[in-house]
Amino acid sequence: MNTLAYGLLGLVARTPSSGYDLMLQLQPFWQAKHSQIYPLLAKLEQEGYLEFTRIHQTDRPDKKVYSITEKGQIALQVWLSEPAAEPVVRDELVLKTYCLGLADENAAATMFVERIQQCREHLDMYEHYIQEYQADAVDHPHPPDHPDHPAFGEYILLSWGARRMKEDIAWCEWVLELLQKRR
Repeated sequence: MNTLAYGLLGLVARTPSSGYDLMLQLQPFWQAKHSQIYPLLAKLEQEGYLEFTRIHQTDRPDKKVYSITEKGQIALQVWLSEPAAEPVVRDELVLKTYCLGLADENAAATMFVERIQQCREHLDMYEHYIQEYQADAVDHPHPPDHPDHPAFGEYILLSWGARRMKEDIAWCEWVLELLQKRR
């Protein structure tokens, strides 16, 4: 099985979900398209890792809500106990930065200004969700940054995302300062 398959098993293990719901849940962590998710869900179901319940909808086609099987739980536990692979960096800005000395100074600066804007948008989103988890903490005996809170994983991933965005913004601002030296 590939990493996306294990990710889908992990999401379904937490909450039975439709393919569309899984795609939405997955997006903050892993970029995957419908064309990847739906065939993979069908394969996981055929191989006995998932099962589904068909939900009748009057205004749309019927929806399949997937849940994990015992075989899926075992496979997920094995995967979770293995070390994570090295992270893959595939960021066009990183490659363009390597070639920055060849770029027009305005185009170079624009790349970093645009990245700052993208990062700020993501940061706003992450901070919004973090605040929601903190506000909802009154319903739980532990705050969201406690390992026993049911949303602990989401909370620490959102915090990681927010920290990454802040660091990316700081780095881009630093690069912009260095580019000012060209003038």
